[in-house]
Amino acid sequence: MKNISPLIILMSISFLIGCSSTENQVNTFSEEIDNIETPSDDSVSDEIIDGTMREISPKEFVLDMGSGWNLGNTLDTEDVDVTAWGNPLTTKAMIDAIAAKGFKTLRLPVTWQYHTGSAPDYILESDWLDTVENIANYALSNNMYVIINIHHDDEWIVPTYENAPYVKDRLIKIWTQIANKFKPYGDYVIFETLNEPRYEGSPEEWEGGTEEGRDVVNQYHQVSVDAIRATGGNNAVRKIMVSTYAAGTGENVLEDYLVPNDDENIIVSIHSYSPYLFSLAGTDPTWGTDEDKAQLTEEFNVIQAKFETEGRAVVMGEWGSTFSNNENDRLAHAEFYANLCAERGICPIWWDNGNASEFGIFNRNTLEWVYPEIADAIVDATR
Repeated sequence: MKNISPLIILMSISFLIGCSSTENQVNTFSEEIDNIETPSDDSVSDEIIDGTMREISPKEFVLDMGSGWNLGNTLDTEDVDVTAWGNPLTTKAMIDAIAAKGFKTLRLPVTWQYHTGSAPDYILESDWLDTVENIANYALSNNMYVIINIHHDDEWIVPTYENAPYVKDRLIKIWTQIANKFKPYGDYVIFETLNEPRYEGSPEEWEGGTEEGRDVVNQYHQVSVDAIRATGGNNAVRKIMVSTYAAGTGENVLEDYLVPNDDENIIVSIHSYSPYLFSLAGTDPTWGTDEDKAQLTEEFNVIQAKFETEGRAVVMGEWGSTFSNNENDRLAHAEFYANLCAERGICPIWWDNGNASEFGIFNRNTLEWVYPEIADAIVDATR
């Protein structure tokens, strides 16, 4: 999300994710782990953990990622309970249905802070790492790419010089553990260092932050990438997605964005719920005029001008539109948006929070597509 006032964004966050509960966390987590579907021995096979790392450029790699879908508001809840925001436990049948529709990439947002031990080691719960791995394997068994990130950990990832030493130390230790867990996997596993790194609640939160904030976010990406690379093996060359400040596309954000070590295997990660009133706020339910298309095209032109010049591949990690009794407008927007991505070699990954009255286009309980035409438009753009 970008270019949004703090008051509006607070309302939007409440609208999109609801409230989380912290009661009985330990017991709840144990129950959730017991109920997670564990892949059979056949599904967790050498074909999934084959370790193949292809000699493929990031741009070719992103083209092969096709179109993607976010498993939103699940492993990224701000709660030990993965069902706290209204979604059921993830099953292989769910991910099979996503793959069968034609989506080639699963973005797996993960919040880690409720499954992390205390300082100085910040040991991640082994059961939680196994849960993330199991769901990743559901996608890998369908020959899908999987993006694993650090998502709603903004409470402690504060981009200020004062907080930087503590945050860097913790990021290094967390990414070292994640990277080691997935080191044997081939290049269909992608790491994304941070989701929408920003100073929550600050006046500039969705306006590109401050110069200090943008500098510190670059530092956080730097230590995260260095930690991943230091684990060696496949992680020495694995594709890593690195976001702009708040994953935004504003001028100041793009100007101050740095690629750690000028690493050739870094992919740029951005989000754009554009136009905001239509896509995120839901206060303007109409879209599709020539002016609408021109404005959206210009945003993509700015993105392309920045990263094409630098030879960088780009993934649109989140985008979409919230439901406002406007299915035809949403379809027109999705089709146009996905095609803008495809024309520029950008992988479009729809944000699905599981709620059909908001961003959900797939019913995770019935395994049916609520808005199949939107899904088809996204997939068809990158075939």
